[in-house]
Amino acid sequence: MSTVAERLDVEPARLWAGSVLVLLAALIGGSLLFPRIVYDGFVWHYFWGPVQADANAAFCAVRQGGTTRYLYESAACSAAPEPVAYPGYTLVSEVGYVVILLIALAGLVFLLDRLDVGSDRDLFFALLPFIFFGGALRVVEDVTDAAAGSPIGYPLNTLIISPVIYFTVFAITLLALVASVALARRGAIEDYTRPLLGSGVVVLVATLLFLLWSAVAPDGPGTFYPQVIVVILVGSTLSAGGTWWLIERYAPAVNLGTGRMGFVVIWGHAVDGVANVVGLDWMIALDAGPNLVPKHPVNQAIVDITASTLPASVLAVTGDTWPFLVVKLVAATLVVWLFDEQIFEDSPRYAVLLMIAILAVGLGPGTRDMLRATIGV
Repeated sequence: MSTVAERLDVEPARLWAGSVLVLLAALIGGSLLFPRIVYDGFVWHYFWGPVQADANAAFCAVRQGGTTRYLYESAACSAAPEPVAYPGYTLVSEVGYVVILLIALAGLVFLLDRLDVGSDRDLFFALLPFIFFGGALRVVEDVTDAAAGSPIGYPLNTLIISPVIYFTVFAITLLALVASVALARRGAIEDYTRPLLGSGVVVLVATLLFLLWSAVAPDGPGTFYPQVIVVILVGSTLSAGGTWWLIERYAPAVNLGTGRMGFVVIWGHAVDGVANVVGLDWMIALDAGPNLVPKHPVNQAIVDITASTLPASVLAVTGDTWPFLVVKLVAATLVVWLFDEQIFEDSPRYAVLLMIAILAVGLGPGTRDMLRATIGV
């Protein structure tokens, strides 16, 4: 069966670019022609409004008459007319970002084809520091929110607020990738993944040093709780290692396609799961300040279901967030199982990029939650 590109006699890359332009034209045109319905009621309500509310440390943002107001009390937000946007994600926005991610991955595959890189698995491991960097950079915004007289204010701080931060990190990573490939083609280096890995380590270390300073400085906005990061990393490694042992012992076919990448993906999602369990349930027990609150609809739903299902006597011992870790481990294992050897043989670049994306949606938020809890912001 022929593909759409073959039937239309158009190069796949051109078809992708044309489709993206059509979608952008429809979105921009709709926003201009029907601003209240398309922009205020959809784009702003579910995507840009939550970012604005978060960037201005508001409880919510309200869109009226083409202008945005920020409210700082729950009662005022509840009484405000729609559209009202709250910091964080909604189910609509999360679905939208998944669609954007898939479109971006397709475009990135075409770029990697043009650069003639990414068909091996070295790219996956070279990009690991950038995934950690993305989570750490998001904590920089948390720190600046907590600091008095922050040098990073609105609208500049929107660049490091989810989900805009994903585009920021993507741009930095893409710049490092193109520069590394250029160095390799000029003969300055043999393997482009080495400077790519090195540049990721540099930006990650610089960000971590800033966060450490903010936690230990006498007038800094944070407080350093080393026991938190130790518990999260040990718990993540043990849970991922136990899952990996079960796979190797009872279902080795699950990991035939991904190899070491499979363990990294499971570990990355374990970090997200354990960071949520510790941050939402065990901060007080670790003498690390108050417990955090869930920011994602999925997290909140799992917490609510657990709290309403289990008796109080059990919740007092286990907390109500532990099922989230189970969900993350099971979901990551199922995804690893889907990536069999055939996928890597048929579309190696797309398979590697999908593995990177799957790791990023777990390890990125997990790194943010882990570091945020560790420095108490």
